[in-house]
Amino acid sequence: MSQIHIKQGRIIDPANNINRIGCVYIADGKIVSVTNQPAGFKPDITINAHDQIVCPGFIDLSTRLRQPGQSRKATFTSETVAAARSGVTTMCLQPDTSPIIDTPAVAELVKELSEKANYPQIYPIAALTRKLEGTELSSMLSLKQAGCIAVGNANQPVKNLLILRRAMEYAASHDLLVMFRPNDYWLGNNGCAHEGAVATRYGLPSIPEEAETIALAQCLELVVLTGCRVHFGQLSCKRSVIKIHQAKKYGMKVSADVAIHQLHLTENDMIPFDSNYHVLPPFRTEADKQYLRQGLASGTINSICSDHQPHDIDAKLGAFPETEPGVSSLETLLPLMLKLVAQSSITLEQGIASLSENPARVLHINSGALTVGFAADVCIFDPELEWQVNSGNWKSQGLNTPFWGQTMTGRVTHTLQAGKIIHSLEKLAHI
Repeated sequence: MSQIHIKQGRIIDPANNINRIGCVYIADGKIVSVTNQPAGFKPDITINAHDQIVCPGFIDLSTRLRQPGQSRKATFTSETVAAARSGVTTMCLQPDTSPIIDTPAVAELVKELSEKANYPQIYPIAALTRKLEGTELSSMLSLKQAGCIAVGNANQPVKNLLILRRAMEYAASHDLLVMFRPNDYWLGNNGCAHEGAVATRYGLPSIPEEAETIALAQCLELVVLTGCRVHFGQLSCKRSVIKIHQAKKYGMKVSADVAIHQLHLTENDMIPFDSNYHVLPPFRTEADKQYLRQGLASGTINSICSDHQPHDIDAKLGAFPETEPGVSSLETLLPLMLKLVAQSSITLEQGIASLSENPARVLHINSGALTVGFAADVCIFDPELEWQVNSGNWKSQGLNTPFWGQTMTGRVTHTLQAGKIIHSLEKLAHI
């Protein structure tokens, strides 16, 4: 395997408190030094990172790559190329594939697909319940042994709290992380917009914030009861952030993330109801958005995820409530993080940590840092490089982004996964 010298970049490695100009040395797929050149080190490849940021590769806690089962929307091949171009070196795959990841055989299939795509670091999330129906526990231990990094029920609520309790007890007994998007079925079913003035004005089926906060509160009580380790994904409102803050203050084993687009858009951006703004949970108020930002800045929210959900064109055609929710969001992850840093009190170090160190801690994996001996998962990006979101600069099969046509600032120039260069920017389409 090549020896690689990354020289004269600004190294930002929050896990090791590094923020300085320097060099990174890689051999046999691992970090061997971030200070001086090791004795006898003779690089096969030198990457000049002058005026660029060198940081750990990004870890995405929530993605859908649409395989197995929905290749009309996207494939592992298309989406791993998009991930590599985005500095993402590790992805967690939600279990709502077809077939659902509720047997070891499907988990093995995911591993085979990732290997065929030459992108081995895709961790399947196992279904918490069989067929995600919320009525019978999945074979969680067998799924863990088959390589699943956590268990969850994707966007499907577990309506029966006794089933949820049993699932969390079983997960706790095997040190399995439960990844939970809080959503009460009865309050949140069939809605497509935040319950507020905009939904009322335009007659849209709505989802109150209580659909999230009540489900969150119930699960927090079960965390106390079971001792289960739970990660709450894709929070959308102020009151959820407050509840997570209180839970952490109480000493509960919980963490949380927010989707990158929730940190930039609100219910008002839905007008005139472009279906690319149809997401779950829905975009809420400006006050909610600002509090999500504050929660990230304070550390209450640990991580940012892309919540990548590519769709085919047909899925986004029709009346707004009838379209399928979700955003193709891998390729805007970095520039939107940089925009967040520019617009808020969040520092660049915090932004990078929310995409690397912190999700690694959530998953309990040795990654998300440029630590000597760790796999050389590295992202190099130019924070000033502008590009336009258009077909010439887009690799995801899903074109469903609310940012289409916009100019973004910040572009990944190189991505290394276990010391292998999986993306190198050669030329951008003209703006």
